[in-house]
Amino acid sequence: MSLEQNVKDFLRNIDNNKNLNAFNFIFEESIEQAKLIEEKIKAGTAGKAAGLVVAIKDNIAIKDKPLTCSSKILNNFNSIYNADVVERLINEDAIIIGKTNCDEFAMGSSNENSAFGIVKNPYDETRVPGGSSGGSAVAVAANLCDAALGSDTGGSIRQPASFCGVFGLKPTYGRVSRYGLTAFASSFDSIGPLTKNIEDLALVLSIISGWDEKDSTSQNIPVQDYIENINHKSKLRIGIPKEYFGEGLNDEIRTVINEQINFLIGKDFEIVDISLPHTEYSIATYYILTTAESSSNLARYDGVRYGYRSKNSKNLSNMYMNTRSEGFGAEVKRRIMLGTYVLSAGYYDAYYRKAQKVRRLLKQDFDNAFEKVDLILTPTTPTTAFKIGEKTSEPLEMYLNDIYTTSANLTGIPALSIPIGFDKNGLPIGMQLMSAQLNEQVLLETAYQINKQNKN
Repeated sequence: MSLEQNVKDFLRNIDNNKNLNAFNFIFEESIEQAKLIEEKIKAGTAGKAAGLVVAIKDNIAIKDKPLTCSSKILNNFNSIYNADVVERLINEDAIIIGKTNCDEFAMGSSNENSAFGIVKNPYDETRVPGGSSGGSAVAVAANLCDAALGSDTGGSIRQPASFCGVFGLKPTYGRVSRYGLTAFASSFDSIGPLTKNIEDLALVLSIISGWDEKDSTSQNIPVQDYIENINHKSKLRIGIPKEYFGEGLNDEIRTVINEQINFLIGKDFEIVDISLPHTEYSIATYYILTTAESSSNLARYDGVRYGYRSKNSKNLSNMYMNTRSEGFGAEVKRRIMLGTYVLSAGYYDAYYRKAQKVRRLLKQDFDNAFEKVDLILTPTTPTTAFKIGEKTSEPLEMYLNDIYTTSANLTGIPALSIPIGFDKNGLPIGMQLMSAQLNEQVLLETAYQINKQNKN
């Protein structure tokens, strides 16, 4: 099949699956791009991602294309530059097919908080796909592209990857440039890939990783060729933290993960029981710190410089208030208010400063654990995909869905969700692997072995 025909088939699949609402924008010019890259392949000058069809989450900048973050407040806003990750993909001849739907400003665990409407799970359209990168996960799972980029602030790649039965990786903080990613919580945000197989995940990661002078948090450390050693069979020590297998974990998920642990024991991996004692504080710490950062980051959307501006305003302060009241959705406004509260005079020490101290204790837990083990294995989510509307009236219940994923963002370590099976309703189950900073190679090697076994 020609590359042009492949892109046309993906576009047809997208059109036939509009009901899933995975995409905010489609780029028809991807067909012409396919023709050009096909010529480069024939000439032997194509990049290492030649022909890979990629979807990009709509909070990542593509020059001259919409950048809405699935929010009314950025309606009709087009980016004037490419994100670093987009530039790297284009330079290696990947084909960008469109921008995917997401929770507004990446704030959500279900992809129900979008100005473009709810994204639906391809395994059961009455259920959520996970969030905030739900559109990207659905695009990959429903065969609407080869790979997709998402962003992960507290599990926003891994949780939808788990709910939709695909691979999703949050890299080490600073491994992938955040330049061109719309900021939610700057000390937590990471861009990462979602794919159907581990080889494509390794390829995309190797392309988008690396130092970027435009991102002050970017780590200037050489990038490994993640694909070259993916079949390497290291005999590793894997930690099983007791705090991640307590009450609240679905029994079917527990059973399937135990089967994977038994497989690893059979492959001579050493399984070690460990403790991460401050785990119970991770959700509270995460939501205090991320809402504080989002309150600051989202102050720039005021109707003056770009995006939506309220027309029903008598004066400047009234315009600010009306623009933000009308432009932001309920979840974004909730988080801005929470963040403003924890940063306010009289509460800063009680909440924000204390949360920063707990963040340090959480990092110490993981540092101590990685002195004993090479990897940590946990569930990705406490349940499989829940029903649309099931948790929207209970924000705390929704937030608790991130219980197993926020720690990786709080500590800056890489984490990977792997599809490992299905529950009795045919819904995907994901398992999470975490490693020490910049040790993505070990995650990929282990995932490769697990995936190979699950295919047999």
